[in-house]
Amino acid sequence: CMQIIRELEPCARGFYTGSCGYLGFDGSLDLNILIRTLLLQAGQVSFHVGAGMVADSIPEREYHETLAKAAALIKALQAVSAGVSRDVAVR
Repeated sequence: CMQIIRELEPCARGFYTGSCGYLGFDGSLDLNILIRTLLLQAGQVSFHVGAGMVADSIPEREYHETLAKAAALIKALQAVSAGVSRDVAVR
């Protein structure tokens, strides 16, 4: 499955889904689920969106779901870029 994805998708997924976190020397563990995650690297922001395809999925609806997910991230980026949101900081 992953080989097919690598052949079809134009770039590596990188941080996409799954979990990211750390294990402390004191045994503590802190994890975050990577959903709607933005990656800022070398002045460029990137993200991936997707939908869960099942037997009765309607491809057009799944496509529109991915557009809605992307639109929410783009709106957040635009707000930060315009200085509208004081709750979010870009560092």
